[in-house]
Amino acid sequence: MNAKWLKARQTQYWTYAGTYIVVILAVLAAVNFLANRYDKSYDSTANKQFSLSDQTLKVVRGLNRDLNATYFGDTGSFPNARDVLERYAALSPKFHVTYVDAERKPAIAKAAGYRPDSPVLISSGVRKEAAKSLSEEEITGAIIRSLKSGERNVCVLNAAGEHSIDEQAAGGYALLKQLLERDNYKVRAVDFKAAAPDASKPVAVGQAPAEGATEVPKDCTVLIVGGPQLDYTAAAVNALKSYEEGGGRELILLDNVIRLGRDEAAAENAAFTKVVADWGVTVNKDLVLDLSGMGQLFGLPPEVPVLLSYESHPITAPLTRMPTAYPLARSLDIKSGDKTTVSKLFGTTEDSVAVTGIGPGGSIDPKKGKKGPLTMGAAGTYNGPTAGRFIVVGTSMWAQNSILGSRSLGNRDLLGNMINWLSSDEDLISIRPKEPEDRPLTLTTQKLSTIFWLSFVIFPLGVVAIGMATWWKRR
Repeated sequence: MNAKWLKARQTQYWTYAGTYIVVILAVLAAVNFLANRYDKSYDSTANKQFSLSDQTLKVVRGLNRDLNATYFGDTGSFPNARDVLERYAALSPKFHVTYVDAERKPAIAKAAGYRPDSPVLISSGVRKEAAKSLSEEEITGAIIRSLKSGERNVCVLNAAGEHSIDEQAAGGYALLKQLLERDNYKVRAVDFKAAAPDASKPVAVGQAPAEGATEVPKDCTVLIVGGPQLDYTAAAVNALKSYEEGGGRELILLDNVIRLGRDEAAAENAAFTKVVADWGVTVNKDLVLDLSGMGQLFGLPPEVPVLLSYESHPITAPLTRMPTAYPLARSLDIKSGDKTTVSKLFGTTEDSVAVTGIGPGGSIDPKKGKKGPLTMGAAGTYNGPTAGRFIVVGTSMWAQNSILGSRSLGNRDLLGNMINWLSSDEDLISIRPKEPEDRPLTLTTQKLSTIFWLSFVIFPLGVVAIGMATWWKRR
């Protein structure tokens, strides 16, 4: 009987053990299935360095055709490449990745389009584009260039002292050009054709030289008027007016006409600002001051308003709670007309004021200005035979190198979204990839001393004290 009972117990034991093993295997299989199907991760870095940007999510998830990404490198570099490219592949079943060892399989690499300076090649079936590194900026830019067939030209006007796209200094627009080229725009300067000067008719101070036949090239998808410092001639004004009302797209950035300190003020450009006013945007002769204290968080004075909220518009929709800055801005008054529809993009809060003059020594009296909220950016459409679009901002300095290069501000996203809207590329409106942020650990002598006392004195003594207290209690 004991033998039968023992055998029954063993059978029962093995049955339980087998059941537990089956259950555990089933749980592990389910966990692996769910992990593969629902790949989730948490990025704890300050600037979300290991998270894909809104732009990448929008572009890859919206793929309507197969996209092939080919990585070229030695086998040892494949794991690092997979860490990046598999995140793209997880967004859409239409994104396919192939890894080719260019050293061991040179013939296959050459046939696939291998370039020594470009580790990733993106092909959409329409065109092939190379990414020069594994950074998100390069890869997403290559995807956009591959998907966007057709030429899109951003022309930057060079006629009356505007910002130059070749200028690398703080006040230049070289970074603007670089950022737009990543979105597959071709950026170039446009010089209005000038006639030979007439010696009998001297040019007035503050006016651009006389011009002959002047027109905006027909292949300009978008024209940027980047802060003219001189008055446009009548021919230039007529060209800008005809371009917009003929279905053109313009980003108009007009600087302050109040003299601030020793710097010369921009010319009033009365003829051109009248045209803009006829479209529904009056650019005021004032200086906007932000008295909310928001700028102090970024080390900026009141003359550089910092905004965190925006109006409801496709351009600004992705910028929720993202700060943007506008140095030495003018306020705008907007009103839709018979042929135009104008809407506010962004402006200040009630804690702001627009002043029309500067006192001795650069002093400003906020009590004498116009109280906020104040409009600083507006977008509009011109309802002609071919619909035109325009955006007006009361400063050109918000798009210069020193501001677009700031990692803490969203000006580069705003600029890209404006150009996307003007060129009718609304599918690209989003938040762009962030560059990896360098956050060095700097330790002062006081901090090093604090670490020493905590690590080698206080914490060890604390452990000893707890141990002695426990021993004394149990003694």
